[in-house]
Amino acid sequence: MKKTTLHIFSVLLLLFTSRLAAQQLPHYSQYVLNEYVINPAAGGRNPYFTGISSNRYQWGGITDAPRTYILSLNGPLKYRNMGIGGQLFTDNVGPTRRTGFYLSYSYHAPLTQKLKLSFGLQAGILQFMIDGHKIQLHDPGDNVLINGLQSVLTPDFSGGILLHNDKFWIGASAMQLQQNRLKFFDYMSATTSVMNRHYFAMAGYRFQAGDDFVMEPSALVKYVAPVPVQFDAGVRVIYKKKVWLGAAYRHLDAVTANFGFFYRENLMLSYAYDFTTTNLRNYSTGTHELMIGIRFSRRGVGKE
Repeated sequence: MKKTTLHIFSVLLLLFTSRLAAQQLPHYSQYVLNEYVINPAAGGRNPYFTGISSNRYQWGGITDAPRTYILSLNGPLKYRNMGIGGQLFTDNVGPTRRTGFYLSYSYHAPLTQKLKLSFGLQAGILQFMIDGHKIQLHDPGDNVLINGLQSVLTPDFSGGILLHNDKFWIGASAMQLQQNRLKFFDYMSATTSVMNRHYFAMAGYRFQAGDDFVMEPSALVKYVAPVPVQFDAGVRVIYKKKVWLGAAYRHLDAVTANFGFFYRENLMLSYAYDFTTTNLRNYSTGTHELMIGIRFSRRGVGKE
């Protein structure tokens, strides 16, 4: 096996697991409905457990485009100002797959009767896999992937902080804190495949607009070195805490339209469509994201 070929596959992993602006972690258009997946400090901040399934089909019409599936659950520990949670996800891009399992813990320190400052930690295991059967080689005699499949397991850690009450939230988080190197072959002395540290900052505000409507503007800022900062900005209009319409803009990427509703206060359905604004719009029909959520509580709706 050629040494140069090994380096090519190290680079290949980064190319397929990255997103626009070299971000390795997947985008989420509906992050306001599940801040927990990008900030562990949000786990348990509501007075009920929430389970959410998120399914994202990115850049429709492009072969082997990213497909991301997430299942998360988080909620409070009774009378202890603490929260727990976990998430399982898989991110498929071409011949590569990234699968992870995380558990989290958060503490919600009360500053006033309604205002809290939350701290969260998350730890888990990531598996990166390359399927050689999906790769066509220029030289058929060069058996780059001897067994067809190559994978590596690595630990991962994240942390976050969140200031929140019933009307607003503002927070920050850091993902992939350990910045592990990914080594697919035992005899590789060096690798360029690195889990880059990602930083997120988020904020949102909810205010009443008449008797039946609530307006909810929000923003998300993302940074991973050495590329420029990227941001999302959007707004939701919520009717009687049951139905909402939303729109958002992702810098140098897409414009998003969103629609969702609650059924009997405990079942949530929400759909978002991304209109691509880059040159990919000449080849892609856009991005679809479907979210299904369940609240394990008999209480009324607390957070739209």
